[in-house]
Amino acid sequence: MRHPILAAIDVGTNAVRLKLARPLPDGSFEIIHQERDPVRPGEGVFESGVMSRKVADRLLATLRRYAALCRRHDAKVRAVATSAVREARNRDQIIKRVHKEARIHLDVVSGREEARLICLGVLSGAPPAKHTLCVDIGGGSTEVGFSQDGQVKQLHSVQLGSVRLTEMFGSDVSPKKFKLMREVAEMTIAESLPTKFPSRMTRAFGSSGTINAVVAYASGGGTEATRRQIKHAMLELYEIGLSGRRRFFDARRADIVLAGAVILDAFTRHYKLDSIASVPRGLRDGVLVDLLARQKPHVDRSLYDAALEIGRRFNVEVHHATQVSRLAVLLFDALRTVHQLPESARPYLEVAALLHDVGNAVSYQRHHKHTYYLIQNADIPGVSDRERELIARIARFHRRSTPQLYHAMVADLLGEEIDLVRKLSVLLRVADSLDRSHHQPVRTLSAKIGRKEITLKLGLRGPIDLEMWDLQSEAELFQDLFQRKLTIEAGRRQT
Repeated sequence: MRHPILAAIDVGTNAVRLKLARPLPDGSFEIIHQERDPVRPGEGVFESGVMSRKVADRLLATLRRYAALCRRHDAKVRAVATSAVREARNRDQIIKRVHKEARIHLDVVSGREEARLICLGVLSGAPPAKHTLCVDIGGGSTEVGFSQDGQVKQLHSVQLGSVRLTEMFGSDVSPKKFKLMREVAEMTIAESLPTKFPSRMTRAFGSSGTINAVVAYASGGGTEATRRQIKHAMLELYEIGLSGRRRFFDARRADIVLAGAVILDAFTRHYKLDSIASVPRGLRDGVLVDLLARQKPHVDRSLYDAALEIGRRFNVEVHHATQVSRLAVLLFDALRTVHQLPESARPYLEVAALLHDVGNAVSYQRHHKHTYYLIQNADIPGVSDRERELIARIARFHRRSTPQLYHAMVADLLGEEIDLVRKLSVLLRVADSLDRSHHQPVRTLSAKIGRKEITLKLGLRGPIDLEMWDLQSEAELFQDLFQRKLTIEAGRRQT
């Protein structure tokens, strides 16, 4: 059978891009269609803090067209938005418009998640290497990732991009402003990035359009430029002025290319790199790789590991957290025909279960509400801002208030998100009840599903008196939501 077509949509600061591709057996992709529209979603955002109606209309017109193309190819879509939408105060309204008018879920990713996706894209087409350093200079931010043996190890995001820096100093700068521009870039990079990585890097891969343009200019049309060539190109781009830059680049690129060269020069000097190699792969390719990996959610454990590390940081009781997570996904798998949620929802439940008690780090009283706040503000590589919000709400409902439709944290959700949060939070409540003693008495779990009743068959390693007492209240909520009575069949203790 042929793999389904995957679609990656990248809402950047300078442009919106679409790539439709079919996965091939060797792990590569057959490109079906790709587009780039320079609609400038970040126009004015870094100065005003909002995306104007005019810019939003341009963005929506493009996304509606992309959505139609994706539906025509029956593609599985993931759309991500980066710094421009990330920093817009009206981003929630933009997301709702995209959902309503284009029927697309727009994931606003954090800087570190953006860096992870960029690294995945760069690594997908690069020859195997012990260590790899990736850099992407976007319009609003610069993302940096370090990988070892093909695995991403460090991710960093710098709040400095070619559009942001241009809006600070202008497109045609005076000698004084040019000097300040270089100082700001150097200082921001020094404050935001580590001075070194575990391995001495002499070369980095650059994936953005800005880097491709600067490297090509610096090398005379090539795909790799030395640190000296980049510095020389930066000085030359300044000296020829805006009118001179427009002879070599289109108007939109000419406006911001000097700022991009300044950032790239500061980056190469910060790490004393010998050269930068530009590559045609980047964020969209990483989204495709990630989409493909999500088709096999049981294989990649990086998200689980990242969540567990956050839990340890807040001193969660690891044995309890991992037991509740294990039971929660066992429930999810055993009750697929009952909850009828997509497989993509499984990691949300797993992460919410791992982190459901992090609020204890603030206070045990109302810790479910503290849990929501801590997860909502955590930086979890592998999930978008919206996914993190859903995970936070699932974890918030693990105790006390139930996820009723009238609850404020349910009522404002979009479409199928209501169903997802309600069902997953109830599964989490049942899983948490099954380890109420925090002694992990349940060893195995399976389910017998009837028309009016669901029986959970448990293999035990210890008594479950406390678990059975606590489960009584959750069984009523379970029945209300899934329209089936929940009963327990406890087997013999297993050693």
